[in-house]
Amino acid sequence: MKYVRSILDDFISLIYPRICMACGNDLFKHEHCICTFCSYHLPKTNFHLEEENPVSRLFWGKVNIHSAASFYYFNKGGKVQQLMHQLKYKGKKEIGIYIGNIYGKELSKASLFNTAECVIPVPMHPHKQKKRGYNQSEMIAIGLSRSMKIPVDTKTLVKTTKTETQTRKSRFSRWENVKEVFELKEYGHLENKHVLLVDDVITTGSTLESCILNLSKVPGIKISVASMACAYH
Repeated sequence: MKYVRSILDDFISLIYPRICMACGNDLFKHEHCICTFCSYHLPKTNFHLEEENPVSRLFWGKVNIHSAASFYYFNKGGKVQQLMHQLKYKGKKEIGIYIGNIYGKELSKASLFNTAECVIPVPMHPHKQKKRGYNQSEMIAIGLSRSMKIPVDTKTLVKTTKTETQTRKSRFSRWENVKEVFELKEYGHLENKHVLLVDDVITTGSTLESCILNLSKVPGIKISVASMACAYH
């Protein structure tokens, strides 16, 4: 049976080649989404091991968080940007799940994150999500959930107002664009819980600030932040 399946897999790969989403090279049978070379060389931040890191400092004096980190550095024209592009615009939602799963294994070993009790992805407006077919932050959250063994909550924090794209906006314009677009639904189950708020990429942090301000209304909540990538070194 395994032999037949192997032949079938080889045949399918001839028609639909399995390639690395970061570099475009063919994947070996044991590889998934990202080749071993890229997995080893992608620019990891290791911010989850540092309480005071560039991502956490981004929120100082603005909102109250427990910890914050990003898995990779985002460099324009680099492989992480290629992964983000494939995830957001090419329908490759498996990238988010795959990377979230890997990152979750690291966060589970980090004292700043290993007490998180649920994962909340930054929500997308329903119209936009319907058009794209999925929320890329939710895909990352699903991967984190699997390896951290905690549930994903997509019902409590919702986006109620459709906003313009954040690309090319200044920090102030980004904040004005998102400051009142999120809303909390029934949140009693989050009281006194440690939640992990997840986004795909962090630039100015304005979207996350707005989400954190809403979640901070929950009594006793502790909020940590994680993302696939960040633009801070």
